[in-house]
Amino acid sequence: MKILVIAPSWVGDTMISQGMYRTLKVKYPTARIDVMASQWCRSLLKRMPEVNKTLSMPLDHGVLAISERRRLGISLRASQYERAYVLPNSFKSVLVPFFANIPQRIGWRGEMRYGLLNDIRVLDKLAFPMMIQRYITLTYDKKDIRSAADLLQPLLWPQLQVRNEEILEITRLFNITNKRPIIGLCPGAESGLAKRWPHYYYSILAQQLINNGYQVALFGSVKDYFIGEEIRLVINKNNHYNYLNLAGQTSLEQVVVLIAACNAIVSNDSGLMHIAAALNKPLIAIYGPTSPNFTPPLSKKAKVIRLTTNYYKRGKDSIIQGYDQSLINITPEQVMIALNQQLSS
Repeated sequence: MKILVIAPSWVGDTMISQGMYRTLKVKYPTARIDVMASQWCRSLLKRMPEVNKTLSMPLDHGVLAISERRRLGISLRASQYERAYVLPNSFKSVLVPFFANIPQRIGWRGEMRYGLLNDIRVLDKLAFPMMIQRYITLTYDKKDIRSAADLLQPLLWPQLQVRNEEILEITRLFNITNKRPIIGLCPGAESGLAKRWPHYYYSILAQQLINNGYQVALFGSVKDYFIGEEIRLVINKNNHYNYLNLAGQTSLEQVVVLIAACNAIVSNDSGLMHIAAALNKPLIAIYGPTSPNFTPPLSKKAKVIRLTTNYYKRGKDSIIQGYDQSLINITPEQVMIALNQQLSS
């Protein structure tokens, strides 16, 4: 069977989608699974052994460009895919498999997709509260699954592959010594300050870790570089050589290998958190207004810290507006205690 999957656009969602690919390979061991994804997520898919090939989605997120999607779909007709799974819920995401004339096109109802999907599912959010459940459910005949309880257990969680040779190469490239164990910090989040534990708490944590004999590596996008430098300012100057601000200095593929080199990770609710979980690293995941019930870190080595029990939606914040109070209430001491427990377990 030849299968095309239209992947989500975001790093965290792409990571969670591996649970679906793993399930498909169990159900159809000889299936060839090709995944179409944004360029920045393809490096993740290449580390998923279930994925045969990644195809580039050349259009930016949010761009409709029907004529380009038609051209792209027509170009795939020669591949003769028998089935397509469309994971995003948007109208535009289903256009490529529709124009590719793929016989069976499966997905949740989403946005104006009648006629484009011919195996359309209507989502009961209470019956499938987690994103990974919603993805995996699509691999079943809809008549067989009424709720997440009908799915085979345990669910197959994401698992990325990194070779030891890659770890040795990347640590040499970034001059990371093996004299001290490494703790990775991921202080960024695409949604702005609403999902970020305060940078001044990360500073306190980094100094405590260095005092305890660790070296600290900070990961993130170029937008997180200045946060990393603010964290550096609080760290004792005599300890700066044990602190590496790698935000914006690496590709996503390099970050995956660097996270694999770490002894543990402390992260906000972000795509890097899901990567750390898929690498089975001891992980402290810090949540504020967003809920870990929908997209938790899928790992037995993950510990979620969240003080609020409410879910409330916030817009993008600026530094002037400040951090969310529910995240301010989580102290560095609490995180340090949880991290020590994860490291010793």
